[in-house]
Amino acid sequence: MLLAAGSLAGCVRPGPRAEAPAAAAVVPPPAWRTALGTGAPIAPGWWRAFGDPQLEALVARALANNPDIAIAAARVEEARAAEALARAQLTPQIGGTVPETQGQTLSPFGTPSRAFGAQPGVTASFDLDLFGRLRQASRAARAQLLASEGARDTVRLAVAASTASAYITLRALDHRLTVARDTLAARADALRIARRRYETGYSSRLEYRQAQAEYAATAQLVPAAELAIARSENALALLTGDAPRAIPRGATLAALRVPPIPDGLPADLLRRRPDLYQAEQTLVAADRSLDSQRAAMLPNVSLTGSAGVVFSTLLANPVALFSAGASILAPIFDGGRLAAQQRGAVARRDQAAYAYRRAALTAFREVEDAIAGVRRSGEQAEDLAEQARAARGALENATNRYRAGYSSYLEQLDAQRNLLTAELSLAQAEADRLTAAVALAQALGGGWSEEEVRAMRR
Repeated sequence: MLLAAGSLAGCVRPGPRAEAPAAAAVVPPPAWRTALGTGAPIAPGWWRAFGDPQLEALVARALANNPDIAIAAARVEEARAAEALARAQLTPQIGGTVPETQGQTLSPFGTPSRAFGAQPGVTASFDLDLFGRLRQASRAARAQLLASEGARDTVRLAVAASTASAYITLRALDHRLTVARDTLAARADALRIARRRYETGYSSRLEYRQAQAEYAATAQLVPAAELAIARSENALALLTGDAPRAIPRGATLAALRVPPIPDGLPADLLRRRPDLYQAEQTLVAADRSLDSQRAAMLPNVSLTGSAGVVFSTLLANPVALFSAGASILAPIFDGGRLAAQQRGAVARRDQAAYAYRRAALTAFREVEDAIAGVRRSGEQAEDLAEQARAARGALENATNRYRAGYSSYLEQLDAQRNLLTAELSLAQAEADRLTAAVALAQALGGGWSEEEVRAMRR
């Protein structure tokens, strides 16, 4: 039988194995365009570096209750079951049967008689898998399981980063609301003075109307900020798996610390991001599926057997029965079905290779964008802080000159506008810098490592 299988394997060959496209290879750049810092790599729990216990609590709650993470975890269990099913195909299949019959017959003399019979038995079958079709399918299922674990970790990292970014945005909106309310109070004081000066005849009606318009323009910033805060709180509640609710606050926007930029090379990134691990294992699964499909073009040898005992009222003693056999199934002519399936497997493997390259290039770009965002947003925040200090001093001078009657209200009005614009821009720049730090932590993998995944599996 084995000689026959070998001879058939020599007649039916799947052809040479197609290699992955050379254009799909990933060559990491030797260094980043923007130099990294001299600190340690990103560590798990990177959000603690911002120095806000409330932020830590929100991220912990999101990681525990977020529905997307729960869905991803369920997909891992589904992939684990598929791997177990693929491994089970490599073991013998054993089953049992207990057929039972009853009947009544009539003899030639008209005497009725009842007969009872039973034939319990055991059947077994085993695929020898001489050419590795089932083994490669099992390896493909295992790689797909690892890919699903990488996808779950990618979702966890994205949820942590989204929660941190949403909290920073919320604190920036809180600061924006504070600036709007402080400016509104200053405009109310200016409006009171303008009204008194107008009523006493020291200024024109124009100045009074300008003060009214500026007060109304500032007042509309308050409900706009409150609306944005409510929506941001609802988004954070969804991330933490809760219904819309108020979000407790911790440190102010100015008190949040910007973590130092870590070190590392682009080549290190290929082992530090769960999405790249997912793409890599998806490619491995496609490769193993291709090998399994190629093995399907070779002969398949399986063994079968059964054993049982016949009990019957018509027999004086039970009778033992058994059978054993083997079968060889080899493709001779299938109209090109197996060849077409192999070409499809090659195409899917090539797609996975290009998807891995795309994921790697995207990862390099995200790190570069985040590094530039942290550095440039920090520089912008420093310049805007200087502008805000200067605008605050200019407003103080303009207010004193206006109250002393040395200048018109228009000079004070311009100073108020400049200060409001500078403070709002500064708040946005500080939020952008913190958000870029979150994006950098996510782009660098958030402390994830392939070794930790393997350790958890053990």
